[in-house]
Amino acid sequence: MKRLKAILSDVLEIDEDSINDETSPENVETWDSLNGLVLVTELESQFNIKFSMEEVTSVKCVGEIKKALEGHGVVLSE
Repeated sequence: MKRLKAILSDVLEIDEDSINDETSPENVETWDSLNGLVLVTELESQFNIKFSMEEVTSVKCVGEIKKALEGHGVVLSE
C-alpha cells in the first residue's frame, strides 16, 4: 500500500496521509481525466501490469484500484 500511496501522492499532488480506500475523483480536485490517464500509465509501469479498458473505465476509487491491482497478482502489503 505504501508504494501505491506514493504513486497516487506523486501523480495527484496530495499528501499520502490523506489517501484511503474512499479517495476518488469526487473528493480530490487534482484527479481529473488527464491525471487519471497518467495514474493508469504510472501504475502499469510501476507494477509491470496492463489494465483492460473495462478496468480503466470502471474503477472509481482507491479501494477499487487496490482490487484491480490484486486481480493482476500485485501484493499490496502495508
